[in-house]
Amino acid sequence: MKDNRLNKRKILNDPVYGFINIPSDLIFDLIEHPYFQRLRRIKQLGLTEYVYPGAVHTRFQHTLGALHLVDSALSVLRSKGFLITEKEEEAVSIAILLHDIGHGPYSHTLEKVIIENYSHEELSLLYMKDLNEQYKGKLDLAITIFTNQYPKKFLHQLVSSQLDMDRLDYLSRDSFYTGVSEGVVSSDRIIKMLSVANDELVVEAKGIYSIEKFLIARWLMYWQVYLHKTVISTEQLLLRIFGRVKELISLGHTIYLTDEFHFFFDNPGKKLNTKDILETFARIDDTDIIGLLKHWENDKDPVLSILSKNLLNRNLFRIEIQNEPFDTKIIEKHLFQASKKLHFTEHELRYFVFTDDISKNAYSAFDDKIQIAYKDGRLIDIAEASDMLNMSVLSKTVRKYFLCYPKEIE
Repeated sequence: MKDNRLNKRKILNDPVYGFINIPSDLIFDLIEHPYFQRLRRIKQLGLTEYVYPGAVHTRFQHTLGALHLVDSALSVLRSKGFLITEKEEEAVSIAILLHDIGHGPYSHTLEKVIIENYSHEELSLLYMKDLNEQYKGKLDLAITIFTNQYPKKFLHQLVSSQLDMDRLDYLSRDSFYTGVSEGVVSSDRIIKMLSVANDELVVEAKGIYSIEKFLIARWLMYWQVYLHKTVISTEQLLLRIFGRVKELISLGHTIYLTDEFHFFFDNPGKKLNTKDILETFARIDDTDIIGLLKHWENDKDPVLSILSKNLLNRNLFRIEIQNEPFDTKIIEKHLFQASKKLHFTEHELRYFVFTDDISKNAYSAFDDKIQIAYKDGRLIDIAEASDMLNMSVLSKTVRKYFLCYPKEIE
């Protein structure tokens, strides 16, 4: 009698798609690995829950959703006669499974704050290479696809492109958990319209309206959720906290840190062993940040104490956003008002009153394009094929400027 405990072809119940299948034993083993299990403790949308309380879903959930969509896309492409071997199927599934494994606490918020010299994409690749050593070369093809070195470019595009399964999942999932219906996309419809031409991913012409809706949804989600002004205010508060911590350490102050943060913050500029970096970083997640903030709110440094207490209690910066840079006189006015209220030095006040900018576009004309395939063999970029969207607007980089200051100085 077969021992069911050895059955690795599990079925998971996902609130967005229903049942999700684990497609292979190796993928099950990778999911069970501590590197991957850590993603359960990293929120997909970082601090967005401060605005949308339901946005507490994790990178773990998102990655499994993207894995499910890749499996669906490969089935569709196979049904249309495109050759995809079992090894290629498992490899692209592994590539999408591990594409976010390099994310740090609160996802994008602390990008390059803990490890300054690596983006999460670069860390993901390092983790994949490390896992490849642990699994004796079984991830070779997955890494080749992930790095876009494989001849069948469409396999890489399923993992990373302007119409990849990563984006399809996070739009649907983030919309579901935030309750923002503008982000809903027809992922099933889009996947059924996928095809391949010249070894690249294309969309059949009858799917053009679904692509238009996808681009609009992405645009709306960025400005309504990902770059919501209160989300920006919350993220900036956390960044100011870590900026103050690093400054105090550089000045020789004793700051409470966990062993993992001592490893990174006590060795600025030093070349660290890659294996040590990966193993140490893999022990850090969102819960560590909350633990640190609880210590820092009682720190003897008043700047760090106030900032930490404000984040824990959701006493956020007031934020103003506009299309032009803020006048220096307005910034100086807020600094003067803050000095009367907070009694800090001019340098310290810069942690409470500051300006910066944000930018985004929905579609890039310079990256790999979303190609629409017509029955007569023509391939036309969505920017030209769409007769409904103003693609010049969606492809234009929109830059906005923000000013943050304490609410009590209004």
